[in-house]
Amino acid sequence: MGLTGFRARVVSLAVLTATLVVAVLVVLSHVLLSRATEADTRTLARTRAEAVAATVEVIDGKIQLVEGTGDAFDTVAWVYADGRLADGTLHAPTADTVDRLGRAERREFAAIGHYLLYGEPLPVQGHRVTVVVMVDLTPYERSEQRSLVMSLVLGALVVVLSAVVAYLGVSRAMRVVRRMSALADEWGDHDPGRRFRMGPPRDEFGELAQTFDRLLDRVSDTIADERRLTDEIAHELRTPISVLRGEAQLAELAGAKVDPQLVLTETDRLSNAVMVILNAARSRKHRGASCHLETALLHIAKGRSVSLAIPHDLEVAVPTEVVTAVLTPLLDNAARHARSTVSLTAETSDDDVLVHVLDDGPGFQEDELERAFAPGHSRTDGHGLGLTVVRRIATATGLTVRAVADGRGHLEVRFPRA
Repeated sequence: MGLTGFRARVVSLAVLTATLVVAVLVVLSHVLLSRATEADTRTLARTRAEAVAATVEVIDGKIQLVEGTGDAFDTVAWVYADGRLADGTLHAPTADTVDRLGRAERREFAAIGHYLLYGEPLPVQGHRVTVVVMVDLTPYERSEQRSLVMSLVLGALVVVLSAVVAYLGVSRAMRVVRRMSALADEWGDHDPGRRFRMGPPRDEFGELAQTFDRLLDRVSDTIADERRLTDEIAHELRTPISVLRGEAQLAELAGAKVDPQLVLTETDRLSNAVMVILNAARSRKHRGASCHLETALLHIAKGRSVSLAIPHDLEVAVPTEVVTAVLTPLLDNAARHARSTVSLTAETSDDDVLVHVLDDGPGFQEDELERAFAPGHSRTDGHGLGLTVVRRIATATGLTVRAVADGRGHLEVRFPRA
């Protein structure tokens, strides 16, 4: 239905355009032909008047036509001498107009019905002679009518031909769209990983197919990325749950009590993991917000043994949830690796704010700066959500996080400055 509607609109537009162009051309050609016909008839009238004037002569003081020429011009030419009809026969309905032109003192044209009349005064040996001639316009009008009819017929043929050409052209172009639609329906049921792969684009529809291919690739990558994240989170959440369940089963078998410290520790790990996931989800919903960095860091560091060195007036162009989701796992990671101290510092760099999470642990080696963010990479028994999820959150919110190899535990997060 959509393709049919689009095709109908294109064909209608082509027909409308062709009709307007043909109408303009027909009108223009008719006007030009009318002017050319008018010029021809007037030229014929002047030529005929000159021919009649050449036969006029004065004999014994009277105006007469050369013998033998009067009959030839009797019905289409009249000669007036001193305001009186000297030769020719007047007939209705042109008599009055012929008489008026014969007495006129200047050249003049007049149209009566299908006839063009022309009067031309001539001085002949002291007499005022006026020659009036008539041109029948019927053949010219018929020629104009035939030309107009032919123009209309040809114009109609052009409009029909343009409609047919537009219909065929659009139908051929729409084959690509129909093929893409059919393939997309088929993939949705059988093979969602396929692509159009229609080769180098030869027109806009080919470019559209390439654009859809790239879009599908990005969607597929996003879905795969989300699946990996889900798998990683499920794996990390399963670890403390398995510990709690195992301890509970051992205690039940041995008839002993469950270690409350172990329960609290694993519960904290679960709570922390869930909080990171919730903050990550919230961070993707609140774009365009900002927060006071010192306030956010004081809230994150509350209850932790962390030293802060943060300027008082810094604001970052991300919501508090993003700062919490990114820095909380980094502080947990630093606390697990630190020997005694963990610190947070911040500095400005152009339009960014750099937050450094530092600890006095062994730090990172040059060859593990990127591996540290790989899923499953851990050198301790931590819950593992830290660096992997932090990088995912940072990427989703337009931030960057990296590890620094400078002989200590050093992670750097770059926030946009508000």
